[in-house]
Amino acid sequence: MTLDQDAIWTALPIPAFLLDAEDRITNINPASELFVNATIKTLSGVPVFDRLAVDAPLDEAFARVRANRAPLFINDVDVSAGNKPPVLCNVQVAPMNDTEEHLLLLVTPREIAGRLGRVHSVKSAARSAIGMAEMLAHEIKNPLAGITGAAQLLSMNLSNGDLEMTDLIVEESRRIVKLLEQVEQFGNLRPPACKPVNIHDVLDRVRRSATVGYAANMAILEEYDPSLPATWADPDQLMQVFTNLITNAAQAAGPRGGTIRLRTFYDLSLRLRHPDGSGVPVPLQVEITDDGPGLPAEISAEIFEPFVSGRENGTGLGLALVSKIIGDHGGWIAVDSVPGRTVFRVSLPVAPKPEEDES
Repeated sequence: MTLDQDAIWTALPIPAFLLDAEDRITNINPASELFVNATIKTLSGVPVFDRLAVDAPLDEAFARVRANRAPLFINDVDVSAGNKPPVLCNVQVAPMNDTEEHLLLLVTPREIAGRLGRVHSVKSAARSAIGMAEMLAHEIKNPLAGITGAAQLLSMNLSNGDLEMTDLIVEESRRIVKLLEQVEQFGNLRPPACKPVNIHDVLDRVRRSATVGYAANMAILEEYDPSLPATWADPDQLMQVFTNLITNAAQAAGPRGGTIRLRTFYDLSLRLRHPDGSGVPVPLQVEITDDGPGLPAEISAEIFEPFVSGRENGTGLGLALVSKIIGDHGGWIAVDSVPGRTVFRVSLPVAPKPEEDES
C-alpha cells in the first residue's frame, strides 16, 4: 500500500515546521496550527523565531544540522507561542533530503504524553478509593445520623448559649455526610448511560443554572463551533462535570467576579491511547477558561488526584470525580494554569454512526 505524503503530514500528531535557508516557515501541519494558533496562510514566509520562543540556542542547532547533515535532538526545553504560557517540549531538527539548507523542526510537548498517562493513573487512584468509600459510608454515616438526631433533641431544652454547641454538632455532622456522599460516588461501578449528546445543549443548561446561582457574579462568554457532531456520553454526568468546573472557576474568582469563557472546537490530532496499545480519537474539545488567580504551583500536577485541593476548605474530591467521569467516557481532561488564566480542557469522542450503534 502506498501512503500519500500529504496524508502523513496532515496526520502527524505533533507540531511540525518546514523551514527554508533563512529559517522562514514554508509549511506547517495542522498540529502546528493549533500549537501557534495560526494558519499556514498567515505564517508562510514568517521567521520561525517570530512565532516560537524556545529556551535553547536553536540558531546554533540549525547551523550544526546544516553543516553535519544529521538530525539533532534537544530535550526538556520551554517553548511558547504567542501569548501562551511556555510548555516543556522535546525539540528535533533534521535536514531535508531535497536541499542542503531546508530543515524540518518537530516540537513534541511533553505535557501531552504526561497528561495522557495521568488519565490512567488518576482513574486507578479513583478506583482505589472505592473500598474506602463503601467502608466509610457504612461505618460512619449511620452513627452520624444518630449524633445529629441526639443533638437536635438536646437543643429543644437548652438555653440560647448552649444552642450554639448543638447547632455546631448538627452543622459539622451534615458537612461530613456531604463529604462521604462525594466519596461514595467513586464506588459507582456502573458504566455511563451513553447516548448521542449535543455538547452545546449540556453547556447551555449548565450556563443558565450558573448565571442565576453559583456564578451570578461572573460574565460567561460563549465561543462555540456550531458544526460539532454529537458526542457519546451520559448527559447527566456531563452536566456534573461542567457544573463542577464552572463552580470552581467562580469560587476562584471570589466576590470580585470575573470572566468565564466556554469554547468548543474540533481537534482531530488528539488520540487517547489505551493500555492495550489501541488509539481512539477524542476530537471534541471543550475549554473552560477563567481569569482567576490560577492553581497553586505545588498542586497543579496532581489537581485531579483524590483529596488534592487548592481551596482552604476544599475536599479535593470534585476534580477527582470529574476526571473519573471523563475517563469512564473514554475521554481526557487537562489543565493549564498561570495567574490570570486557567484553562480546563475536556476531550471527548464522537458518537458512533447509527449503523455502527445498531450492529
